[in-house]
Amino acid sequence: MEKFTKLSGIAAPMPLVNIDTDMIIPKQFLKTIQRSGLGKNLFDEMRYTQDGQEIPDFVLNKPQYRNAQIIVAGDNFGCGSSREHAPWALLDFGIRCVISTSFADIFFNNCFKNGILPIVLPQEDVDKLMDDAQRGANAVITVDLENQTITGPDGGSISFEVDPFRKHCLLNGLDDIGLTLEKAAAIDTFETQAAQSRPWV
Repeated sequence: MEKFTKLSGIAAPMPLVNIDTDMIIPKQFLKTIQRSGLGKNLFDEMRYTQDGQEIPDFVLNKPQYRNAQIIVAGDNFGCGSSREHAPWALLDFGIRCVISTSFADIFFNNCFKNGILPIVLPQEDVDKLMDDAQRGANAVITVDLENQTITGPDGGSISFEVDPFRKHCLLNGLDDIGLTLEKAAAIDTFETQAAQSRPWV
């Protein structure tokens, strides 16, 4: 998993509340178990017409937001079914951070496991960042995970909270497999001792 330390990128405003996982990645794209390739279908029904043409008014189709790395979203982002494809699609598009007043629990947890930082802030802070995000190509926001700060285009700073263990995992690029591999030496020692003490197993 790619480390998350400090991210400076365009923030896309998505003030809609209750953006669910089916909106993030519709069910017809869940057949794959590959984490890559889903970015083109991110928000598919919002980005494209039924014949596959881009909808110009959708935020991620606008030229100034095509390379967005941050989403400033309405309340209850990632609700709905518990599909891990949702963070996969966001990450494959290039989104590394989502900021909202609240997230659905399973989506929130899946973000951390896939290298995306979900940040929960009070409504007034989200409103300020949403206003910053409306600036288009000038909507550059810096997210510093080590110092737990978000800096807007005017230099104003907002602090955020994050679970220390999840912060450690993101800073070091550790998903569940990476965490297990940190204990590889102890696992090898156990297996060697077990083989010696129980050779019949």
